[in-house]
Amino acid sequence: MTSTFLGMPATAPRGVGHLRGDEPFPAAARRSLADPQLRRNLRHATTTIRAKSAAVIAEAPDWQQLRDAGAAIKADVMSRLPELLEQLEAAVTRAGGTVHWAADAVEANRIVTELVAATGSDRAIKVKSMATQEIGLNEALQAAGISPVETDLAELIVQLGDDRPSHILVPAIHRNRAEIREIFLREMPGVDPALTDDPAALAAAARSYLRQTFLDTPVAVSGANFAVAETGTLAVVESEGNGRMCLTLPETLITVMGIEKVVPTWLDLEVFLQLLPRASTGERMNPYTSMWTGVTRGDGPQQVHLVLLDNGRSAVLADEVGRQALHCIRCSACLNVCPVYERAGGHAYGSVYPGPIGAVLSPQLTGVEDNASLPYASSLCGACFDACPVKINIPELLVHLRAAHVAAQRRPTAESIAMAAAAYTMDHPALYAAAQRAARLTRLAGRRGRGLPPPLSGWAIGRDLPQPPPQTFRDWWAER
Repeated sequence: MTSTFLGMPATAPRGVGHLRGDEPFPAAARRSLADPQLRRNLRHATTTIRAKSAAVIAEAPDWQQLRDAGAAIKADVMSRLPELLEQLEAAVTRAGGTVHWAADAVEANRIVTELVAATGSDRAIKVKSMATQEIGLNEALQAAGISPVETDLAELIVQLGDDRPSHILVPAIHRNRAEIREIFLREMPGVDPALTDDPAALAAAARSYLRQTFLDTPVAVSGANFAVAETGTLAVVESEGNGRMCLTLPETLITVMGIEKVVPTWLDLEVFLQLLPRASTGERMNPYTSMWTGVTRGDGPQQVHLVLLDNGRSAVLADEVGRQALHCIRCSACLNVCPVYERAGGHAYGSVYPGPIGAVLSPQLTGVEDNASLPYASSLCGACFDACPVKINIPELLVHLRAAHVAAQRRPTAESIAMAAAAYTMDHPALYAAAQRAARLTRLAGRRGRGLPPPLSGWAIGRDLPQPPPQTFRDWWAER
């Protein structure tokens, strides 16, 4: 029996996982902005990725048609998600796998922990997975006496540094080579004290550290970029090959996948395997694309499990506007073009999903009030919409969630009072004309409004006060 069914509009539970921050975005961002090394690291990394991505996208004459196709497929998936998930479950089961349904992070962690414990192993190797970060699986495994070992290089850096991911694609983007070298020297057993910060040397040290772990660990936990409903095939794309070691060597393979990752057919998968690498890493195709379908006797894992994770996704699906966020293929293109992310970094968002997509996905998974500051963590410049390979209208979602936050307030806020006053003024011509004349007094506030007294001075921290014209249109019209 399962306690999960689609259409259950429950948000992700509090106290487990990494969807909620300890402080609002403005406070966390202010601290990040004061770190010059962090800003240099982010600027260098995002600029490099943007340039690579733009170059390979320019090579694809049908890029816009691919984007249209990706958006259409995702919209189709959301419109019949229950049907496709049942089809996926049947296909995985026919192929020898076992499907588990997890209503939330608590249930998913329990399922995975019990499956690992049943193997008798006290260690599990992991493929990079946003879903397992979302639910806090590493902490759940450790609480059960099981050591999780991240095998993706960036995730390993984060784990050894007792840190948190700050980017969807490059979790250690906030670290430079010198910092990574110090982490390896301090935390990696058996590392050469003469290790340099050369990228090849750092990768070789990680490879040596992980090699024996791959050979000695009988159970692996993975995520999934996509799942094909018609065949039950799961797919993981990566750049290093460590994921493929996790997917082939262990006896038991457990995959945790958000329910929105399903695609109907192999032809649909083809579209995303063209979109994802160009938008994410700036490559024509992923160096390692691994696919597996159930169990093949004598080849690869002989126990294959798929955990289908809801954790608030049904609540997102129930919102006809907000469900666009579930179209995300985790390419990180929106992060790499976002001026807010480039300056504040991923940790400021508090959630494992940072940047523009995190600002619209996390509040919906948790309920807007638990992440009320994130929809405001944007200038609404629209760069994210232009970059998204599946055309998620992130600015529209940000405005939608801001409206939801305002509507949820049980008492009037300063903003709602100001907007109500403005609406009343504009609805009364004589009052509006008087307000125009009074607006000339704002010249006393100084250039750009920097001379406004508190609490109005807070408004001018992140925006300029418009300078009123020397003559209003009404006065100009009256003279003529």
